[in-house]
Amino acid sequence: MSKTPAALQQFDIVIIGGAMAGASLALGLAKLNQQRKLQHLPCLSVALIEAHQADDSHPGFDARSIAIAHGSIFELTRLGIWPKLAHLGTAISDIHVSDRGHFGMTELNAEPLGLSALGQVVELAKVGQVLFSELQQADISLFCPAKLASLTAKADGHYLELDDGSQLSAKLLVAADGANSVVRQQLKLAAEQIDFGQSAIVANVETDKPHQHWAYERFTETGPIALLPMANMASSNPSSSNKARLSLVWAVSPDKAEQLKNISENDFLQQLQLAFGNRAGRFMAVGQRVTYPLTLTRMTQPIYHRCVFVGNAAQTLHPIAGQGFNLGLRDVVSLIEVIEQQLAQHLHGDVKADVGNSQVVHQYLASRQQDRTRTMNNIEFLVRGFSNQHWPLVAGRNIGLRLLSWLPPLKRPVAQVAMGWR
Repeated sequence: MSKTPAALQQFDIVIIGGAMAGASLALGLAKLNQQRKLQHLPCLSVALIEAHQADDSHPGFDARSIAIAHGSIFELTRLGIWPKLAHLGTAISDIHVSDRGHFGMTELNAEPLGLSALGQVVELAKVGQVLFSELQQADISLFCPAKLASLTAKADGHYLELDDGSQLSAKLLVAADGANSVVRQQLKLAAEQIDFGQSAIVANVETDKPHQHWAYERFTETGPIALLPMANMASSNPSSSNKARLSLVWAVSPDKAEQLKNISENDFLQQLQLAFGNRAGRFMAVGQRVTYPLTLTRMTQPIYHRCVFVGNAAQTLHPIAGQGFNLGLRDVVSLIEVIEQQLAQHLHGDVKADVGNSQVVHQYLASRQQDRTRTMNNIEFLVRGFSNQHWPLVAGRNIGLRLLSWLPPLKRPVAQVAMGWR
């Protein structure tokens, strides 16, 4: 007996990928729908397709931690998302930046800027659980677990078939499916990739003194070492209050990364101590170690016919300044703003707004051009400028760090960039 084809489900917007960027977009659009309901205006039909359940096996919600910048906290609050996540955050009040073996160092501090924190650190696995709980209650259609099997672009939208046989159509398709975007592959679109010749070893470490909400960025000859403050695990041992958990990202050569991943815990801690120094205390323990290749992947134009790319699907950054999610969130916010503008043009009249037309897609592109270019160029400059021992660059970067310490007014524009203020 032949199988009856699934009925076509039609949506204004279909989002592929439900990790941080895709989930934030879906929840932001759900909030927009709530506002439109209160105004008795037509709502958008939104679908989110996600291949994985929100657990430790989800590649977007694994054991890593990320720093959410102050500007991103503001945007997530506007989208109604941060109040659901705030209890998971550990504040960053101060950032110490140094160049190993040289005189350059500086600090960025929240207090002189009139802020309680420069940002918040969250564990992705815990965030994923909260976001998926919110998605299940939101005014969207959630297909999970489900994968995109085929994609056909037509004049009035995109037609999608999922691996479970579901058939969908979208006026606007949003690719939020990561660095190896299936949407980008299906549409045969190119992405430039820059290999920095580095891999990151990522792990949680424990030190023998409280972190007091300090984060650290230490540049070494092989690449940067970043340490982010984390909440301590619940413990009945009183002595644990004198220790601290920190999230480690350590950039080294690929061969060195594999070695560090496989050596004993004691040997790893000794090598980390030697590379980082004692500013954060003595490293006492390390959790599971995972390695990732470090590249910069970018689409020159993150758009296509009735399709836009956001987050890591549009650009994947080196973690040197912790800007990956923060840049991706600005993609999400800009797209929502462009969609709102398109809807505002159709407050009166019988024709429903087409949120996938050429005007929407190109307005999104224009809104992201300057920020994307500046951020990616800055990241590439930092990686190349701080991961070598060429003496003119060594002298220049150390003088620059010292100037920030000697001339505090210079710190404000640097802090504004680091905090993602638009």
